[in-house]
Amino acid sequence: MRKILGCLSVLGAMAFVSCSNKDVIHVSGHIENPGNVKVVAFYEGDRKLDSVFLADGNKFKFEREATQPRLLSLAVGNNKYPIILTPGEELKFVADMHSPENYSVEGSALSSALQGFAPYKRRQEFVQDSLQSAFAKATADKSSEEIESLRFAYLTEFKAKLAQYTTQAVDFASKHKNLAGFYAISTLDPEVAEREILAYAEEIKDQFTENRYVSQFKEEAAKLKRLAIGQPAPAFDSFTPDNKPVKLADFKGKYVLVDFWASWCAPCRQENPNLVKQYNTYKDKGFTVLGVSLDNNPGSWMRAIKDDGLTWPQVSDLQAWSSALVVDYKIKAIPTSYLLDPDGIIIAKNLRGKELERFLEQTLR
Repeated sequence: MRKILGCLSVLGAMAFVSCSNKDVIHVSGHIENPGNVKVVAFYEGDRKLDSVFLADGNKFKFEREATQPRLLSLAVGNNKYPIILTPGEELKFVADMHSPENYSVEGSALSSALQGFAPYKRRQEFVQDSLQSAFAKATADKSSEEIESLRFAYLTEFKAKLAQYTTQAVDFASKHKNLAGFYAISTLDPEVAEREILAYAEEIKDQFTENRYVSQFKEEAAKLKRLAIGQPAPAFDSFTPDNKPVKLADFKGKYVLVDFWASWCAPCRQENPNLVKQYNTYKDKGFTVLGVSLDNNPGSWMRAIKDDGLTWPQVSDLQAWSSALVVDYKIKAIPTSYLLDPDGIIIAKNLRGKELERFLEQTLR
């Protein structure tokens, strides 16, 4: 209705202009064996755009005004399918919920390209889910030390298998210089593929400038770059438990692990014995730790420092999650850590347990 009214509003002034489907994106199709599913939903990134009911024969149709291709996810129950809707094209989509991975698309070369990438994405999701499930079973009734050892083994395997997926996504993007290639890169894990994500963001910095999803990706990439390996760590200053000022710049000339933790954080406290061990091993070889607490209770903070035997510098503004450092360092969970070289450049992130031990051994031996 809005489209028709839009045409009528200019008809009197410009009688020679007519409406066409060139500025409309369109997808229609049907869902076989939908079960309890009654609607098909459409997302752009994490934002839900719209949903349409399944009609007779489990058919659906979605249209929206658009002046450029839109990368969307078509959701049927818990199944999401990436599609690219281009103005003027009429995409046909069919899926069977008895075999949801087997779907068909017609009328869109870009959506067909995404369908070719789908097996890689499904494999990545299967590997991730399988490893998480196996880790949960393996760590049942284990001690904190045993869990940490298993965590390292599973994390190593996880990163190795995701590295293969990263290669597949980058190769796909290099062959598809369009939104299909962008989709592949957008699925990468920043913890594993930081370098590849930043390189791609730089490559497309002047492309897809009006696409909301791509703009969001570029914004996140810019935030990621500020704290990427190879970048200088953001400067900050804070106070010790006895209210003495400390600056990050005070640690120039040493390798320093900036460790974000809190007295109430169980994984942080479990990691502290390892930090004590590594600190005592390498403190005379140019390594130190700067503990940054997200506590808001000074008593609990100081007791944890004493109980865990943390003899390196400790600072906090006692603002917990309201601390400016939570924003500056993109802290979403703790423990989080950044390892800096003597010039204050980030050289590693979130190293724990055997990972940290191995890195320090290789760097400071």
